[in-house]
Amino acid sequence: MAYEKQLEELSARRTRAKAMGSPKRLAERKEAGVLNARERVALLTDAGSFEEVGLLAASVRPEVRERTPADGVVSGFGKIGGRLVGVNAADFTTFGSSSAETHGKKQGYVRNACQKSGLPLIYMQECAGGRIPDIMGATGIGRAGEGGRVTRRRTNPHIAACLGLTYGGGAFACINSDLVVMKKGAVLAVSSQMTTSVAIGEEADPQELGGWRLHSEVTGFVDAVVDTDAEAVAWVKRALSYFPDHANAVTPLAPVPDGADAAQETLLELVPESRAKTYDIRKAIAAICDPGSVLPVKDRFAKVATTCLARLNGRAIGVIASNPMFKGGALDPDSCDKIASFIILCDSFNLPIVFVADTPGFLVGLESERRRLPGKIMNFMSALEQSTVPKVALVLRKSFGQAYINMGAGRSDATAAWAGAEISFMDPAVAVNIVYAVKREDDPERFAELAKQVSKETSAYDLAAPFMAQAVIDPRETRAYLTRQLEIFERRPTGGIGEHRLADWPPAF
Repeated sequence: MAYEKQLEELSARRTRAKAMGSPKRLAERKEAGVLNARERVALLTDAGSFEEVGLLAASVRPEVRERTPADGVVSGFGKIGGRLVGVNAADFTTFGSSSAETHGKKQGYVRNACQKSGLPLIYMQECAGGRIPDIMGATGIGRAGEGGRVTRRRTNPHIAACLGLTYGGGAFACINSDLVVMKKGAVLAVSSQMTTSVAIGEEADPQELGGWRLHSEVTGFVDAVVDTDAEAVAWVKRALSYFPDHANAVTPLAPVPDGADAAQETLLELVPESRAKTYDIRKAIAAICDPGSVLPVKDRFAKVATTCLARLNGRAIGVIASNPMFKGGALDPDSCDKIASFIILCDSFNLPIVFVADTPGFLVGLESERRRLPGKIMNFMSALEQSTVPKVALVLRKSFGQAYINMGAGRSDATAAWAGAEISFMDPAVAVNIVYAVKREDDPERFAELAKQVSKETSAYDLAAPFMAQAVIDPRETRAYLTRQLEIFERRPTGGIGEHRLADWPPAF
């Protein structure tokens, strides 16, 4: 048969490349219940849809070419629920999926193609760092980073899963993504503990250096935490469902579940009338949004601020709320970063934003000032004022001081308040202390009298009278009100597409 030898060789080369790296490492992963790169891609993409690029790529170093199938990364294009996406999946069994010249070219190829064609990009990430000796010396520097580009404009969504030891370029790819899910046991850091122990004489446990607790609770770099590869893939798929393929498209619509309006009737029980009582705002958000549609983002970080993706009447939205369950709802420096980054995410991909405020203001004090609270408040405000997606602000029980403005009131397309809401420059109890130097515990009767005086003209009706709020609503009308407002402010002249003024904002600040 003509071409028989050529076709046999091609088939053999493909088979060797698909076998990936070390058989020992592959067996160890299987025994531990950890998926390999190709299994992850198969789970992520629709059956038979994955079109691989660079299958026969290998290291530029001839002496290891036969030991670097696909040069440690499975790259290509496939479909998720019928939507075409780009995929870069690290193969840790091949030289630890370490960063090297061919490896970087493949990832860059898929990234650039996704940007040009308006496709989401998914990273399934593990990385041992830079590949030594490839990147050593003056010429090696070019292979390590000089030829690559990390700056990105948010033209298409990037979602990353950190699934194992992830250092150097692998960590940077995660940080540069719009959303990151991390598997427990994985590590995300600039360098491994071996490097830090030699370079600076610092011994560090890998989990302390870059584990899931650090990044989900302290740095805020990770948006969600899962236990298994399968859960990570499921989270990526779900997160993608809220986003358009690219910034010049609107978000996908989803069917509205039957009985979606019923839960808002429970808001009177979920939110105590007395603003002195705490509650979990996340339960109220779930009652307002389409059932089962809420996807928390950075839920373990800066818990006083709740940020989540959700749907309202089938429309994908972002929700930003203060949570009285933590710190009484007083916004702190980390919450400013968390909210600002979420505004940037929503504005870049045309997700309307709903602000839900129940806050006594910003958490002032020595620690907050040391942690640069004034600058963080202004970053928050800058993101808010530059965003161009539809925004609706709602005050539930209270909103005081600068936080009232930061939480969208007066800076959104519409501002509303529940009937019992209280709005002022500061909490009346604090004002009595400052203006009259009277404390509740010293003179309860005098304090109550003065608090009543400074509480005048702080009601939702006082806000509505000069048209500083467009509506005062019954809590049970919340879902219907928000749905109508977002329909009004759909940005019809631009087809629902924003101006994306925040698309170039740095990924971590």
